[in-house]
Amino acid sequence: MIRPLLATMFWISMSATATEAVISPPTPAQVLAVPSDLRADFHERVLAVERSPPRRLEQLVDYLFSSTGLGIEYQADATYTVAEAWAARRANCLTFTLLSIALAREAGLEAYGQEISEILAWRTIDKTIYLSNHVNAGVRIRGKRLTVDVALNEVITTEPPRMINDARLIAHYYNNRAVALLNAGNLEAAIVHAEASLAQDRNFATSWSNLGVLRRHGGDEAGAFDDFQHALTLDAEHPGALSNLAMYFSRHGERQRAGILLAKLESVRARNPLHQFMLALDAEMGRDFELAAKHFRRAIRLHEGEHSFHFGLARAYFHLGRTREAERELQRAEALSSGEVRERYQTKLERLRALAIAR
Repeated sequence: MIRPLLATMFWISMSATATEAVISPPTPAQVLAVPSDLRADFHERVLAVERSPPRRLEQLVDYLFSSTGLGIEYQADATYTVAEAWAARRANCLTFTLLSIALAREAGLEAYGQEISEILAWRTIDKTIYLSNHVNAGVRIRGKRLTVDVALNEVITTEPPRMINDARLIAHYYNNRAVALLNAGNLEAAIVHAEASLAQDRNFATSWSNLGVLRRHGGDEAGAFDDFQHALTLDAEHPGALSNLAMYFSRHGERQRAGILLAKLESVRARNPLHQFMLALDAEMGRDFELAAKHFRRAIRLHEGEHSFHFGLARAYFHLGRTREAERELQRAEALSSGEVRERYQTKLERLRALAIAR
């Protein structure tokens, strides 16, 4: 059930776990540094061949994935520096962003990080809810802004990416590593990395909230309280900080104060199309298709332009026997999508129409 009210909330940039016990984090320069052997290989395979900036970018992306280049494989827990990714040939979304930016700059392109504050991604481990931000790489060529994103077709968002500076991007790296190190049982190193994240960006509400969780794990309730409070001064509607502070008050018997925060958290969620979509999926899994349709419709009212919302509503209507409405929502999903996704919707639409004729 996707209804975590009184649960510790961590916010990360995609998934992060670890088994190593590293105390000292790499410096920001070390995180983005291109090792000499990678630089030489990239120059030989891409830069010596392509001079046009657009073609260099195309070849850069191909180089990242091609078996004749880096052959990078996706791994959810691979929060690595550029040098570590080169050695391991694995990367998660954050590491892929670091690699893309570092190599784009090596190619003489203007590259920068981009941040999406919330995406549809969550997981629960030992009563801890992990919610995700998302980062990707932006490249500006001849006044045109382009995006390089390994998860472009998998991530559901309701807002465009926001350009961020290197300090904020590195803050995401340290924050991910902090969560990973806690999962590995290394609380001391986790706190060091969380503090390193805040040294990069003191206005990063997510890192303040996560630092509070780490301090609570270490028994520092007063420090945790201060961190959760500070996170909310930076972002009064930060779901993780609201949930974590409510949990703090509940543990200390202050149920009224906890209730106020939980009510605010529910208000934030009620205005969040991604949360409505999560509730719809939850209801759909429980085969309560009336409730699923209700939440899919709410998600659409809040953000009409997401094809997955319309496809979900089409599924709910189909199970309710409302085939005309299901066809209408499938048509809308198809119109809002592109490429292989649009082709899949078209196939489903044709099958639905054939089924209606057969009846």
